[in-house]
Amino acid sequence: MASKIQNSNQDDMPPISEINVTPFVDVVLVLLVIFMVTAPMLVREQMSVNLPKASSGEKSASQSISIVIDKEGKVQFMGKPIAATEIAAAIKAALLQNSNSQAVISADESTKHGDVVRVMDEVKKAGLSRFAIQIQRN
Repeated sequence: MASKIQNSNQDDMPPISEINVTPFVDVVLVLLVIFMVTAPMLVREQMSVNLPKASSGEKSASQSISIVIDKEGKVQFMGKPIAATEIAAAIKAALLQNSNSQAVISADESTKHGDVVRVMDEVKKAGLSRFAIQIQRN
C-alpha cells in the first residue's frame, strides 16, 4: 500500500523575524576593498618642486594657505591650478573661513624671481601680510 507522504506546511513554522546580517557584512567588506583599491587614485596630483636649501628657517603656522610655483611659473593654490591673477580672490575667500591664516609660498629654485614677486604681490593685495617662503633645510 502506498502511504501518504506528509507535506511540511510552511504555516507550521514561525516566521523568521531576525535581520540576517551576513549579506550586510559581505557588502560592507566589498565596499571596504573597493575603497582601499581606489584611495591611492584619489590623491591629488602635485607639482614637482625643488625647494631652495637654507640652513636657517622656522616652522610655519599650522593654519596655512599653500601656494606652489613650479619652474615654468604655473601656480597652484591649495593643490589646485589657478591663474596668478586669481590668487587675491582665492585668498580673500580663504581668509573668510580663517582670518589667522598664513600663506606659505613654495617656489622651485629655478623659478623666475619675477614670478615669485608677482605671487607675493597678489598675496599682499588680498590683505594677507603674514606669509612665508618654504625652504628645504640642509
